[in-house]
Amino acid sequence: MSDSSPSPFPAAVIGVASGLGARDPRCRDGPAALERDGLLARLAGRGVHLSWRSTLEPDHRPGQSRIRAISEICNRLAREVGATIRTGGLPVVVGGDHSCAIGTWSGAAQAVSPRGPLGLVWIDAHMDSHTPATSHSGMPHGMPLAALLGHGASRELAIEVAEILHEGQIAPRHVCLVGVRSHEPEEEALLARLGVRIVHMDELRARGLDAVMREAIDIARADTAGYGITLDLDAMDPLDAPGVGTPVRGGIAAPALVESLAACCANDAALVALEVVEYNPHRDVDRRTAQVVEDVIAAVLGPRPAAEDALSRA
Repeated sequence: MSDSSPSPFPAAVIGVASGLGARDPRCRDGPAALERDGLLARLAGRGVHLSWRSTLEPDHRPGQSRIRAISEICNRLAREVGATIRTGGLPVVVGGDHSCAIGTWSGAAQAVSPRGPLGLVWIDAHMDSHTPATSHSGMPHGMPLAALLGHGASRELAIEVAEILHEGQIAPRHVCLVGVRSHEPEEEALLARLGVRIVHMDELRARGLDAVMREAIDIARADTAGYGITLDLDAMDPLDAPGVGTPVRGGIAAPALVESLAACCANDAALVALEVVEYNPHRDVDRRTAQVVEDVIAAVLGPRPAAEDALSRA
């Protein structure tokens, strides 16, 4: 059923047309495909009104390192996200590969820092917590959470992201991962050492998605100035969201995630930004994944379902 009232806060899409961090770079076409598909008009028809602020594209010059180009676009993204938040808006970042999270959440953390730290709910099939020294693939989209936690442990990466990370690091106790089912031991060892809460898929199935999402949001809200949600679309089962670069069977059912987001965090004043990444339109089937992107944004930005009002937090 469509929502009938507009979003109560200004929201703006920031597209990140970059696949430099992924093995399949075609996720760079995700923002343009969603814009052509009429994402804003579809959302407006559901009572969720937002503008398309900008679409950022990397300037990857011949001979330039990929890490340098990713750093540059993340710096630009951090400025866009920060400016949106500081002027009272809610940025909705649409990727592109997940390396853009370095820019999104550094910018958000800096924008809220006068009031306190930032919390983060990371919904993903993967941990994205490799460093260049531990990565099996060398792909930067498997490294953004480690970088945000202050562990981009190679000289090259540390130098390249220092400009945006020096004020924007996120404390491990304010982060919760949800839906993990594909990772390497090095990542889990780092996050365990740091004390990051990880909810694997087997725990999620045992406890139920709503209980897990409430816990994740509680972790991200506790003693923070606000929190963000980053969703890698491969967190969901590939049957529901086939348009991703690294599908992993056995994921979260898309309708269940949409319902849980609507129940647990719709219209939450503590939410400062939303990020949806890794949409690869070349792998999509019958618009399934594009529809999930729309549904997720509508769930988070739309009014809280009346039956769930009791879940709201002070």
